Amino acid sequence: MAKAGGAIGAGIAAIAAGIGVGNIGKSALESIARQPEAANDIRANMILAAALVEGVALFGVIAGLLAVVL
Repeated sequence: MAKAGGAIGAGIAAIAAGIGVGNIGKSALESIARQPEAANDIRANMILAAALVEGVALFGVIAGLLAVVL
């Protein structure tokens, strides 16, 4: 039962990360469209936020895979 929970948790973490990065990209594109002169600052903040989301998702996937293996 724990192995199924770990696998499902890892999948949910990966899907949630994809949704989060998609929302970050969407918001950044809307912001750049509204204020093109701030594109470089917005892009830098978008990359930082996406990296943080991916880092948290990696922890979730690793925890889920550890639950499957151990």
